[in-house]
Amino acid sequence: MWRRRSSGILLPVFSLPGEYGIGDFGAESFRWIDCLHENYQKYWQVLPLNASLSHSPYFVSSAFAGNPFLISPERIAEEGLLKKEETVQGSFEAHHKVSYEKVASCKNALLRVACGRMRSRQGLESDFLRFCENHRKWLDDFALYAALKRHFHNRPWHLWPEEIRDRKTTALRKAEKELKKEICFEQFIQYCFYRQWEGLKQYANEKGILIFGDLPFYVAADSADAWIHPEYFKLTASKRPRKISGVPPDAFSRTGQVWGTPVYHWKKLKEDGYSWWIDRIRHNLSLYDLLRIDHFRGFVACWEIPASEKTAEKGKWVKAPGDDFFGRMFQSIQEGALIAEDLGMITTDVSDLLQKYRFPTMKVLLFAFGGTAAENPHLPHNHVPNSVVYTGTHDNDTVRGWFKERATEEEKNNFYAYVGRKVPESQISQEMMRLAFSSVSSIAILPFCDILDMGNEARINNPGHAHGNWLWRFRWDDVTSKHWRQLRRLTVTYGRDSE
Repeated sequence: MWRRRSSGILLPVFSLPGEYGIGDFGAESFRWIDCLHENYQKYWQVLPLNASLSHSPYFVSSAFAGNPFLISPERIAEEGLLKKEETVQGSFEAHHKVSYEKVASCKNALLRVACGRMRSRQGLESDFLRFCENHRKWLDDFALYAALKRHFHNRPWHLWPEEIRDRKTTALRKAEKELKKEICFEQFIQYCFYRQWEGLKQYANEKGILIFGDLPFYVAADSADAWIHPEYFKLTASKRPRKISGVPPDAFSRTGQVWGTPVYHWKKLKEDGYSWWIDRIRHNLSLYDLLRIDHFRGFVACWEIPASEKTAEKGKWVKAPGDDFFGRMFQSIQEGALIAEDLGMITTDVSDLLQKYRFPTMKVLLFAFGGTAAENPHLPHNHVPNSVVYTGTHDNDTVRGWFKERATEEEKNNFYAYVGRKVPESQISQEMMRLAFSSVSSIAILPFCDILDMGNEARINNPGHAHGNWLWRFRWDDVTSKHWRQLRRLTVTYGRDSE
């Protein structure tokens, strides 16, 4: 898959420092890329950048549109669309947690001011019109959806008037005329998002940093995609989900997990040549250099739950056409840039699909010390080069938090036995990072919170918990020269330096 060993850091964009209550595409993101370059890293892995209905980057309202919260007011000001005093007035004190309500109020107001001034900037207006034309395939429908959602006081689209809900041509043309200004505003938001992200990615690539993206498997029921293509989802006649997604009961959850997104109608997707999915992956590969596909096993079989159920216990596995889909997809998309998230219940048919298309897989060290060492695929001696190794992911405890709050005595003893000594708590993160970097996996990715040796106050997401997720941000005061020095030493020692 990759010619040489390398490494990188997992950090959501929202976890960056910044003056607007959330990490964004502003100056701090460029500083972050400089740090990656200076400390011999090759990859910046981010979480999905999609527009979202909630704080979760995996509960997306569009498979194509970007999250406006990540737009930098400072960079809009550099274009001459905002005054410096306006950006200063809009900023507010940064904390260790994202302030979503303040972010929404602040950035929406600034974006409206900027949009109003765009008409006076002839060069920018021409660039905006080119953007709208180049992205017309998804942008026109998304902008209409977003404008309608605001017009109908944020109600889900299945509760809109029936002629709008069912996309009757006459009703849509009337809405486009009446909401022309709001539609333009939504297009402007996406223009700012893509313009800033493309500039940031270009800067990263010039510094030798590759962007490692993440593709959510599902989209929300109240999404532009479900409104535009209801036939691709298992919905009722009134356009509500008939079956919803989740995972079955397991050792971590007695009743399983209910994710609530509508499941795919794969028969209809296949009839249409999987065009929506292929367009989606192609689109994401234009945004990132590598792309992790979340919930990969969903391409083989999905756990479908009746929408009326509150738990996942009455769900069932329903086959999906993974082999046929990837065979069709790889006719138009080059292999090598996709990584499979293969965590959880992996059956033989999933393994066969991974092997057939040579997908790189994931190894997570926090999963390595339970069960029989000889068989655990997450232990370093069982790794393979065609994989990406992590200490943990965005869904896990931090290493320090795992050791202190979750690891059993058996897991701790297995860990001590594996590293050959009893490691004090203060050194657990460093030792786990060493195991990741010494692995034969071609890429090693460290969550930044583990490099900083932080506890679960820095955990990004706790699946199954509705509150307290997607909030953590670091401050530059958290980072010392010692942290960078340790990272450089590990990178060089285990041959992962990208220079």
